[in-house]
Amino acid sequence: MEQQDIQLIGVPMDCGKARQGCLMGPDAYRIAGLGDELELLGHRVTDRGNMAPAPHEPDRAGGQVFRPNAVIGWTSALIAAAREAMAAGLPIFMGGDHALSLGSVAGVAAHAAEAGRPQFVLWLDAHSDFHTPETTQSGNLHGTPLAYVTGRPGFDGFPPLPAAIPEENICIIGLRSVDGAERRALTASHIRCHDMRSIDEHGIARPLAGFLDRVAEAGGALHVSLDVDFLDPGIAPAVGTTVPGGASFREAHLVMEMIHDSGLMSSLDLVELNPFLDERGRSAQVMVDLAASALGRQVFDRPTYAKG
Repeated sequence: MEQQDIQLIGVPMDCGKARQGCLMGPDAYRIAGLGDELELLGHRVTDRGNMAPAPHEPDRAGGQVFRPNAVIGWTSALIAAAREAMAAGLPIFMGGDHALSLGSVAGVAAHAAEAGRPQFVLWLDAHSDFHTPETTQSGNLHGTPLAYVTGRPGFDGFPPLPAAIPEENICIIGLRSVDGAERRALTASHIRCHDMRSIDEHGIARPLAGFLDRVAEAGGALHVSLDVDFLDPGIAPAVGTTVPGGASFREAHLVMEMIHDSGLMSSLDLVELNPFLDERGRSAQVMVDLAASALGRQVFDRPTYAKG
């Protein structure tokens, strides 16, 4: 297994939605031993600590969108941090709600463009996150990252996009909660979407293998964005947007093992972990185990935990 320089970046961002608690996510990953697990796999791990947003105007209560200026501040800081971290190794953005991906994905895409490589994104999520600030009904900007990074209009005041990602370079796996406006936008797009019915009928390996082959053929960089709600809430309850019927423990590990086998992953988001909603750290541990699988842990290396 190739040794890598892993850059852990804490993103205690909790303004992409109204329900609070994700700001505790980065420390939960540290307590669950993310850095230690990756070092045991032979990687060199640097923990860059927790980020802060760039200076921004205070948000006013009562707007259509929840805390847009705070999200803009985080997005600006994350674009810069992602570009810097990519030059030093493989960054893992420890969230924080999924609005952090507006900045993390835009930043890694900018780095890929500078290197002359196409950027690809694997979105492991129950939701498509393809709303814009103009179409969102909830007003929560954690549902908008893919719209922003593909260059959809409506993001007034946000940092100019350094390098838009072509829709056909994005694959969403795990969908099971998409509203009407998003469904229409996705249908009109070139994004590859695989919902849980498709996975039940055909398995999770086939669509993932096809996408990974496309990334490899293009010589692309691969950003993986893993939302806790990709998983069934029965195994990972620590998320404010639980949707029944998610990926099983085995399906999720197969995805991450295939990502590792491909050798393509260049950056990773771990998002939407709300430790306040967890059960004795169970969800945080599952997410750490999945990250370890994506970075080389084999099935026979996985620890067995005592009951109780």
